Amino acid sequence: MPFDCSRRAFVRGAAATLVSLDARAEPPAAGPKTLMARKGTAHLLPEPGHATEIWGFEGKAPGPLLRYALGDELAVGLANGLEKPLSIHWHGMRGDNAMDGVAPLTQAEVAPGGRFDYRRKLVDAGLFCYRPSVFGATPELCGRGLKGLVVVDEPKPLEADADLLLVLDDWRLDKNGAIEGDFASPAAAAGAGRIGMLVAVDGAPAPARRDFAPGARIRLRFANLANARIMFVGFDNIQPFVVAVDSQPCDAFEPVRRTIPAAPGARFELLFDLPQAENAAAKLILRGMDEPDRELAIFTTRGAKAASRPPIAALPQNPLLPIEIKLQAAKKVDLTLEPPAAPGAPWRINGAPSKAYGGPPLFQVKRGAPVTLGFVNRSDVAAVMHVHGHCVRLLHDLDDGWEPYWRNGVVVPPGKTKHVAFVADSPGKWAVHDDILEHEAAGLAAWFEVK
Repeated sequence: MPFDCSRRAFVRGAAATLVSLDARAEPPAAGPKTLMARKGTAHLLPEPGHATEIWGFEGKAPGPLLRYALGDELAVGLANGLEKPLSIHWHGMRGDNAMDGVAPLTQAEVAPGGRFDYRRKLVDAGLFCYRPSVFGATPELCGRGLKGLVVVDEPKPLEADADLLLVLDDWRLDKNGAIEGDFASPAAAAGAGRIGMLVAVDGAPAPARRDFAPGARIRLRFANLANARIMFVGFDNIQPFVVAVDSQPCDAFEPVRRTIPAAPGARFELLFDLPQAENAAAKLILRGMDEPDRELAIFTTRGAKAASRPPIAALPQNPLLPIEIKLQAAKKVDLTLEPPAAPGAPWRINGAPSKAYGGPPLFQVKRGAPVTLGFVNRSDVAAVMHVHGHCVRLLHDLDDGWEPYWRNGVVVPPGKTKHVAFVADSPGKWAVHDDILEHEAAGLAAWFEVK
C-alpha cells in the first residue's frame, strides 16, 4: 500500500544530519559490549568552523553500529560517563519489558558514573535504533547526540550489491557552532518540537556522495533519529521499493510520488537499482515546504556495469506476528490529546493534565488480548504516537481494514483521529507516548499493563 499524506500538514522547512554507514563493514557483535556515554566532538560546520561538543555513545553521534544475527543475544552494558542520568531504550524491539529502558517506568535511571547491563534475545530481524529514555530529560540527551543503530540480520539476506545505512537527524546550533541549550522551551513543547536547521552528512555539509557500479542494486536502510522533525524523503532518478517498515517486512511497494514520510523513530528498508548509464546521478532528497528541497545523498554510477539481478523480491513475513486481530473482541481505548493550557503546563490526556509514567495505567489487559487505541489529536500540530514493546496495525479511517504493514509509531495529523490495533502479547508495563520528544517530556505520555 502506498503512503499518501500531506507534508504541508506536518513539516515546516527541512534540515537533517545524515550519517552514512556501509552496513557490510561492521562485523557482527560478539559477546558483551560496553557503550560509554561521554562527551565528544563533531565537525558539523564546514572548515574553518569550530568543532561542536556533543554527547555520544563512545563520544560519537550516532554511536557505534551494533550488528547481530537473528536469534543472538544482545548483551550491552551502559556506562554513564556524563553528568546526567541515562538509560538505553531499544527502539522498535518487541517484548522483554525489563530491558525496554524507559526510566522510571521499567527501570531506575542510571546515575552519573553508574552502569546498567542490558541482555535480551533478538527475536526479530530488521533495523532498530537505541537512545536514552529518561522522562523529562530525553530531549536534551538525544538532542546532544546520544543515539545509534542496531541491525539484526535475517538468515537469508536479500540480494544486493551494497547494503547502505543512513541516519537522518538534525542539529540546532548557535552562531559559534555550539548546540543551543533551549531544551525545555515551552514553545517547542506545545508546538512542533525542537527543529534544527543544520544539514550535515558524516559530520560535513550535505550532500553525501557515494560511487557505485552502473545498474548496482542497493539495499538502503534509513532511520529518522531527529527529536521532532517529520521528514519527507524523496528519490530522484531511481525507482525505490519499500521492503520493510519499522523493522518488519512487508510486501514490496513503490511509495506514492517516490516520497516517504518518515516520522521521528521511523525506519525504512528499500531496494532499488541504479541507472545503467555511467556517470549518472541518483539522489536522495529531503523535501522542503517553506524552503527549497535539499540533496541528502548523491549516488553516482562509475566503472563497469554490475551483473544483472532477478526482479526485486520481498523479505519473508515475520511468522511471530499475528495473521489476524479480532477487532470485535478488542479492548477499545481512546486517548484525546490536548496541548498545554498554559506555557510550561503539561499536555492533557482525556481532559486531565497528564501524569505521564507517574500516573495510573491507561488500561490493563491479559496477555494475548486484542487492543485498539484511538488517538484523537485536538492540537494544531502533528503527534507521532508510539506503542512500546509491540507492533501495531494502522486501521483505515473509513472501514475495518488496516494497512498491510506493521508500525511502531503512527502520525496523527492536527485535528485528526487515527486508530491502531495490536495483540498485547508481551507482559509488563509499556509506555505509549509521542515520539516528538519535546511533547513526551511535556506529558504526552502514558502507560498500560499486560498481565
